[in-house]
Amino acid sequence: MSLKAGIVGLPNVGKSTLFNAITKQNILAANYPFATIDPNVGVVMVPDERLEKLNELYHPTRLVPTSYEFTDIAGLVKGASQGEGLGNQFLSHIRETDAIVEVVRCFDNENIIHVEGNINPIRDIETINLELAIADLEGITSRLEKIQKKARTTKDKKDVLELETLQKAKTSLEKNIPLRMVDFTEEEKECIKAFHFLTQKPIIYLANIEEEELGKEKNEYVQQVEEYAKKENAKVVPLCCKVEAELCELDEEEKKELLSMYGLEKSGLDHLIQATYDLLGLATYFTVGKDEVRAWTFRKGMNAKKCAGIIHTDFEKGFIKAEVMSYQDLMEAGNELKVKENGKARLEGKDYEMQDGDICLFRFNV
Repeated sequence: MSLKAGIVGLPNVGKSTLFNAITKQNILAANYPFATIDPNVGVVMVPDERLEKLNELYHPTRLVPTSYEFTDIAGLVKGASQGEGLGNQFLSHIRETDAIVEVVRCFDNENIIHVEGNINPIRDIETINLELAIADLEGITSRLEKIQKKARTTKDKKDVLELETLQKAKTSLEKNIPLRMVDFTEEEKECIKAFHFLTQKPIIYLANIEEEELGKEKNEYVQQVEEYAKKENAKVVPLCCKVEAELCELDEEEKKELLSMYGLEKSGLDHLIQATYDLLGLATYFTVGKDEVRAWTFRKGMNAKKCAGIIHTDFEKGFIKAEVMSYQDLMEAGNELKVKENGKARLEGKDYEMQDGDICLFRFNV
């Protein structure tokens, strides 16, 4: 499964610069609003030191990391849902993403225009979040008009549940409560799953700072964003989009040198990916061999049978057993044979809960 995130934010906050950096694509980034007019989708490979170690051990023909897909949309402005700026026409492009990355400008620079005229990260966040909420409300209102009459006429349980759940969602949004903070039952979540509500998605606030502030105490703007994020248990990742753009042009050794200059061990992108994995409860398992060493993303709590289905539906349908060893046991033993000799290789059934770092060979028959 490929992780998908939608990048949102006001114009000129660093969205396109970030997108250029993480996808190494040359998307137009300019010092004026609406430089990015079309939605852009890019894929970045997720760095994982474990995959590199497995590569050294197996020397496979192919090495396949897991991926992170970003969709960057045009900058939103206040009133987008009523047609201001470019309107909310691009929000549909991020409805099916797993999470939203909201880029917030947290630096002063008179040479870079701010669409509102001055720097105020909380105002900017509230502007964007309001537009996301209004977009959800429009969808709810439109659906309520259709389902209300049907539910009252048929008394069908599914229709009644949908009606009540949508009314609950509408009431929350009207009180300025994003749907990710609403306590929906599992039945209610399933009922509205197909709507892909924007405010129901987990959110990460990406605080774009100046390069001079990297590795130093968080500035006042970042602190404000962190205080705001606490209210909804959201994560904040400070990074400098400009430096991330520089890093993507360097080889690994040069990257390490540049990061060291700023007193950093990892790039901002690495922190963003880790934060997203934590937020969504994601983990990684591996398949290994001379032909291919590959990383696979799964949701924590998934069983072996479901994880087999990530590779191919036939693996899930005809699942028999999973041969499992942990990455740590393999590294300590040095090879698969010694793992088995140490009694650390296991045969697991369909209900085995997959763990981060598991190395698997699935047995199946269809």
